[in-house]
Order: sequence, then structure tokens, then C-alpha cells
Amino acid sequence: MTQTNQTPNPLLDLATLPRYDAIRPEHVNPALDVLLEEARKAVAAAEVIENPTWDTFVAPSEDVMERLGRAWGAVAHLESVVNTPELREVYNANIARISNFYSELGQNENLYARWKLLAASPDFASYNQTRKTIVEHAIRDFKLSGAELPDDQKERFMQIEERSSELTTKFAQNVLDATDAFALYVADENELRGLPADWKSAARSAAQADQQTGWKVTLKMPSYLPVMQFALSRSLREELYRNYVTRASEFGPTERDNTPLIAEIHALRQEGAQLLGFGNFSEESLATKMAESTTQVLGFLRDLAQRAKPYMQADRAEMEIWAKANLGYETLEAWDLAFVSERIREEKYSFSEQEVKQYFTEPTVLSGLFHVVETLYGLQFVPAEAPVWHKDVRFYRLQNKNGSEVGGLYLDLHAREGKQGGAWMNDVRGRRKLADGRVQTPVALIVCNFAQGVDGKPALLSHDDVITTFHEMGHALHHLLTEVDELSVSGISGVEWDAVELPSQFMENFCWEWQVLPKLTHHVDSGKPLPRELFDKMLAAKNFQSGSIMQRQLYFSIFDMELHGKTAATDPKAQAEAIQRELGIPLPPAYNRFPQSFSHIFAGGYAAGYYSYKWAEVLSADAYAAFEEEAEETGNVVDPAVGARFRAEILARGGSRPALESFKAFRGRAPEIDALLRHNGLAG
Repeated sequence: MTQTNQTPNPLLDLATLPRYDAIRPEHVNPALDVLLEEARKAVAAAEVIENPTWDTFVAPSEDVMERLGRAWGAVAHLESVVNTPELREVYNANIARISNFYSELGQNENLYARWKLLAASPDFASYNQTRKTIVEHAIRDFKLSGAELPDDQKERFMQIEERSSELTTKFAQNVLDATDAFALYVADENELRGLPADWKSAARSAAQADQQTGWKVTLKMPSYLPVMQFALSRSLREELYRNYVTRASEFGPTERDNTPLIAEIHALRQEGAQLLGFGNFSEESLATKMAESTTQVLGFLRDLAQRAKPYMQADRAEMEIWAKANLGYETLEAWDLAFVSERIREEKYSFSEQEVKQYFTEPTVLSGLFHVVETLYGLQFVPAEAPVWHKDVRFYRLQNKNGSEVGGLYLDLHAREGKQGGAWMNDVRGRRKLADGRVQTPVALIVCNFAQGVDGKPALLSHDDVITTFHEMGHALHHLLTEVDELSVSGISGVEWDAVELPSQFMENFCWEWQVLPKLTHHVDSGKPLPRELFDKMLAAKNFQSGSIMQRQLYFSIFDMELHGKTAATDPKAQAEAIQRELGIPLPPAYNRFPQSFSHIFAGGYAAGYYSYKWAEVLSADAYAAFEEEAEETGNVVDPAVGARFRAEILARGGSRPALESFKAFRGRAPEIDALLRHNGLAG
């Protein structure tokens, strides 16, 4: 085994869980040397098999490919949650190396020919649906990787893949660096009027940690969002807004400007799509999704936009009238929206987000979330020891009520320096049956960016934070509750991208159930659960400005699909403004550079796929309606019987069959849009 400083390389020791606490930048290159060599030998052996079968061709290469994928996945994860200059340097240096290996793999004509031989073999007819799906996906993916291209075009396609990997990584790093680089130290407490006490306590502690006086304000969500919602100082809100929406643009250091990266990423995606025979990148993206065409997707989005538009316009008119009457604002500016929205909500429904937040202490939210999951699916979360990447990270074993092992889950919930913003779930390893007959159980991780607790009290979550936690748990359960034994379609693997949000959005609904809320809440001072009176106010306000919220998501989705549907160079700012005009959304200030920090589509997996949030919400709302219908009969929305069906037909099946088939197996029919409109208050 390769050794570093006489210590076994932790990236080569993946028999159980990654040794996150032991992985160092100096381990990366030696580990990849070994793992890439192993993988190339496995490829060479597979290339010469004359009569490929599952046992001689598919299974043998899975071990080494998984070892490589898990090791690189651990490095990529650490780069996103405990970023250091040394780790970033070695990560960036190996992006091309990894990208080239997988590009070569995807274009290997000998392997492609053997997959096709396997599909044409007499054995194929006897395969179960899972194995047939794997073979069909493999052949499709070879085509999408350029396996059928002439040699000169293959070489160019590989160059495109390599450069794209470098650019998307750089895009995300620029956003992280621009976010981390900003700090405003406020000396006068009067500037912070309206902000809650726990925010000010955290801001003062942050300033002291930097050996500064006053209060530290940053662009990270736990700091930024409360300012936009609650700060009475209009000038403070404007300053933060301007810095937030110009991150990673020409208004900052040249080396962090994502503008040229967007242009190059777009051009490379279009060139690659056309090499593969698609008209544009949007068409290529849909080749592996549920949606059939860009026309279908854009029609779906614009239909929803037409439904949401009058609600959004009514929201805007109400805000403008209120702001003029109560604040004297002649013009409602972008940095006023969250503030005025919160004031109207408080006035209309007689509660504030800060009042609600006092009830959602982090330990109680997690306990209540675990209770919902355990009740629905007959599970248990058991705190356990595991190597972690930061002292705040927790690990749990997930098991069935009979004690049988299901998998493992890491939780990393708090914002900090060197950690990318946002929230996500990722897999650590997938479920598969090993050669000796044992089952490798899946492991997942959930990352969020909530504020830490202050003054010895537990962290307080907003109700939106609670919804986010449930959302990411839905993703994790999709991965953990799989019963598929073949790695490439178990858990979240092989699931169409526009269906992957179904289990996550589904879980959000439980955050609005009175049956659930008392178990999620425990007042930080009194210890009392959320009062029914306050819950009723929250429920009345549930769809407050839902038309505006939906129109914003549709704007992002249409921008993404339209941008990637254009083959010629395009000005993302002009494109964004054109769509905002179409949807009736007032334009932001001219300096707004939203696309430059739109990491979902320029650095994540959502390119020409952001629409999947709304597409999957149709599925998730309709799936949840099955629980609502049962509750009408039993009074129990957290119903184990319906939960068992959802687990068996949706969560357990992974990518082993089309998502639409899984939905129909659970619901007994095709999805309908009615529940989505009803849940969002747009049914009228």
C-alpha cells in the first residue's frame, strides 16, 4: 500500500467509512496514482473478454471503479466543507486527471462493443429489470460520452469535458471566495435596530474572534438574511444587497470574476452537444431525464408562470402601497422586499419569524424529524462514532425496528469559513451486493449552513431552515432506503434528474402538519411546544406571497432552459432581464449580477435541469396527497401503512425502473397538477 510519512494512506482505506479526520492534501496524489492504475488494469482486462456475461464483464470492474469514485468523492467533499488553500490546490490539479480518465472510459470503443454484445446475448432476456436497466443505461451513456464519434472529434470532446470540469470548479470556488471575502464591522448599534438579540450576539462574537470591535456582518445566509428581513436601516440593507448580488462579478477582483467563465462554459456545452448530434445543450440534458423535449418543459414552466403571475402582481402592489403608507418609500427597491414582506406578514397574521424561531431549537427539530421518519418507515436513528471532517459533524446508524442495518448518515448543519453555502445531500457509498454475498449498506451526508447557537443556548432554526432540513433528509432517505443490490441504479444512482427532487419535496409537507409540529418544537426559554394559536397563524400565512415565490423559481428555470437552448453567445444579464419582463417581475438594479453566482447551473448538476424542482413538485405534491387522503379517513397523516407503500414503490426502487413507473405503482395513476396548485394556494 502507498504510504505517506509511514502512515497508511486513508484514501486507500475505504473498507468501511472514509477516514475524513485523517485525509490530508498530501494523500491525494499518491492515492490517485494507485487507484487510477488499478482502474486502467480493470479496463484493459474487460476490453478483451470475447463473450461478455454479467459475472465476467460487469461485476469484476465494479470494485475498482467504486474505490476510485469513493476516494475522489471524499476529496471533493472535503474541498467543499473544509476548504484550505492546500486542499484546493491539489484538488484543482487533479480535476483534469479524473475528468480525462472518465472521458476515455466513456469513449472506449472496445468496452462499448462488449456492452452491446451483452445486450444482444441470449442471457440478456433472462435478466431482471434492474440488470436490463443497467445495460441500457450503459449503452446510452457511451453514446452521450462520444463513443460513436470519429477519433478527431473524440479528442475534442475529451478536451471539452476536461476544460468544463476545471471551469465549473473554478466558478464555485469564486463564489465561495467572494462570499468569504466580505466582512462589514458595524460600530454603531443603532445601525442594527430591528435585528434579533441572538443575531447580534453571534455578530459580536464573530467580530471579537477577528479581534475587531462592534458587530460583524457577512454574506453568509445566517448573517445576511436576517439583515434583509429585519434591519430598520435601509442603507445597511442596500449595502449588503449590493455586495451580495455582485459577488464573483466584474465589480470584484478580476481573478474572481465569473463573467468570462459563464461565456466559456456555455460555449463548451453547446459545442459538446452539437458534436453528439443534438441541436443544443438543453436537448442533450433531456436525454437522461423524464421530460421529452425543451418545448414540453418550457410549455410546462410558462403555463405555471401564467397561473402565478396575477398572484405575484397582487403581492407587489400590496407591498408598494404598504411601503409608501407606512415607511414613506416612494419606490420599493430590491433591498426592501424581504423587509417589507416580513412587516406585512407580521401585520396580517400577528406573528413574526423571530417569534416562531424561538420554538425551533436544533436538538428538538432533529428529534422530531427522526420521529417522523421512524414512524413512517419503521426505522431507528442510533447515534454512533465515525471519523468526521469537523467537530460539529454527527453520525448516525440507521436501522430497521428489528435491528437490521439500513445505512449511515452524517449531519453537518452549521455555517463556517471555508464551507460552501447552501444545503445539499450527497452519497458517501451506495448499496450493493458484494462478491461474498454480503450487502454493503448505503451511507449519505447532509450539509446545511445554519447559524450556531449563542450564549450557551442551542441553535435556533427558522421555519424555512426546518423545511430545508426535512428536504435534505428526503434526499438522504431516497439513497438510504434503497433495496436495489446493483450499485449503478441503487439509491439516487440512475434516477432521472427531474424526478430526484420528489422524495425531498415530499418531506417538506410534514413541516406544516399540526400532528407533527409539537414534536418539532421546544421554546428556547420556557421549553413549551409551539402553541396551536401560533401554528394557525403560520398556516394562514403559509401561502403568503406564494405567487411571487413560484414566479421567482420559474424565472430561474426558464432562464436556465433558454440560456442552454441557445447555441450562439448570449449576454446572461440581458437574457435574465428579458425573462423577468416576460413574467412581470420588476427588474433589479442594473448592477445585479445574479447569473455570476448561479452555482446550481454553472457549477452543480442542474444545467438545463433547474426546471426539475417544479417538475418534481408536481410528483411530490400528488404523492403527498395520498397521505392527506388517508388522513381524511384515519386522522393520521404520518401513516405507517402509506409510508410503507411509499418506501417500497418510490424510495426502495432507486433507478432500477423509470421514475414514472415508480410513481404510478405508488399512486395507481399518472401524476396530476391539482395538488401542486392547491398546496401553493393557486388553485383558484
